[in-house]
Amino acid sequence: MSITDATPVNDTTIPGPATPYQGDIARYWDHEARPVNLRLGDVDGLYHHHYGIGPVDQSAIGDPDDSEREKKVITELHRLESAQAEVLLDHLGDVRPEHTLVDAGCGRGGSSVMAHQRFGCKVEGVTLSAKQAEFGNRRAKELGIDDFVRAQVCNMLDMPFANGSVRSSWNNESSMYVDLHDLFAEHSRILEVGGRYVTITGCWNPIYGQPSKWVSQINAHFECNIHSRREYLRAMADNRLVPNAVIDLTPDTLPYWELRATAPSLVTGIEEAFINSYKDGSFQYLLIAADRV
Repeated sequence: MSITDATPVNDTTIPGPATPYQGDIARYWDHEARPVNLRLGDVDGLYHHHYGIGPVDQSAIGDPDDSEREKKVITELHRLESAQAEVLLDHLGDVRPEHTLVDAGCGRGGSSVMAHQRFGCKVEGVTLSAKQAEFGNRRAKELGIDDFVRAQVCNMLDMPFANGSVRSSWNNESSMYVDLHDLFAEHSRILEVGGRYVTITGCWNPIYGQPSKWVSQINAHFECNIHSRREYLRAMADNRLVPNAVIDLTPDTLPYWELRATAPSLVTGIEEAFINSYKDGSFQYLLIAADRV
């Protein structure tokens, strides 16, 4: 199965207060069509915008001289991406079919679809990109779940959901595009008391001292602003989000990056920065789950 994006959007209007930077990010993703995101999603129709975790199944990718090796590597990378999403969903708490979830920075909607498939509930996705929202909504309709899974163009710092109306919400590798205090204030507003917020994110390690050259390269490549681990915890504490789990997934994501670097058609040039920063300890891949109090 293969889904192609619609014609690039030329003029994106983001509902709610938006900065010029956010407009730039919207245009960036409206025109983005990386083979990594689309080719991996074509494996089973779940289109992710995050990375993978877990050990590589060497038996699944074949020998280096296997003529089908790259195709097998793509399938394995996608399996690791979906495994990452499953781990995030594992930490969303007690979710029932009558609840509403919010996928902030939903991309093309892979995690939103997986959340509905697991919990049977309504999932609202928000993205700055009109192109991503259209793609995700078209995919939900094809799956026959468009009454439950929806994406809309929205500023995640000003989401159109009532106070306390959401059971659980998350950011999966999207929090590096916004101010954390503003982001967590908005999640705290929409979550019900006792609700759960989860993020999986790359962050720079404050023990290292300052963002390393590798982290700076990642920022430049994705036009983002990676935060430190300390900033996440401080901003959560300031916004009534109390962590119940902080899990270092760095060792679990390194195999994904080392495998991806072996697929010539997927290499973007940023693989070395991820691998080296994870190995030298200047960059970490964290899951943080927090309860709204």
